[in-house]
Amino acid sequence: MDRRESLKALGITTISAGVLLDACKPKPKEQAEKAAANTGDTADRQPVEIERDKKLHAETFFTPHEMATITILGDIIIPKDEHSGSASDAKVPEFIEFIVKDMPEHQTPMRGGLRWLDVQCMNRYSNAFKDCTRQQQLELVDEIAYPGKAKPEMQQGVAFFDRMRSLTATGFFTTKMGIDDLGYVGNVPNKWEGVPEDIIKQYGLENVKLG
Repeated sequence: MDRRESLKALGITTISAGVLLDACKPKPKEQAEKAAANTGDTADRQPVEIERDKKLHAETFFTPHEMATITILGDIIIPKDEHSGSASDAKVPEFIEFIVKDMPEHQTPMRGGLRWLDVQCMNRYSNAFKDCTRQQQLELVDEIAYPGKAKPEMQQGVAFFDRMRSLTATGFFTTKMGIDDLGYVGNVPNKWEGVPEDIIKQYGLENVKLG
């Protein structure tokens, strides 16, 4: 299964459609400033904003264990393929680390969801999620990646994975790697080659000279 098929299977195209469209539009100043937090771009930004971002970058929210789990999950959602790198290649885990500090409302759901994963895996496989085999990891992900098929007792995991999937897509598809993977090139100049010959013949204008 290639990346695009796996994304469709996980429902990520529906969740992230608005994000991808917004990422391709010119951003107003406020949004551009927030995006600059991850790029180091300080143009047209107030000193207080620059200092705040420096402070957030210097802080650490997730533990190494949690970051390892986020990295694995991100690469399950967006794996490396022949078109481009994986979520971790695009530094999505670092993006998520920054976002939960910039938007604290993500902190409790993310930490709680990561803990939920580990508890599930300890009960099933006697290992934390990051220490399980790939097959075991995918088995659990399959149970929470499809909301319509998930069992009622898995709803906490479904909600967590939905958030993780959305953050991963946002982080990936707002990087150069992600935009290139979409094949989006923006507005580019084109070359006028004249009216196509079949259209000219359709209207019987073969012998008409212009100018």
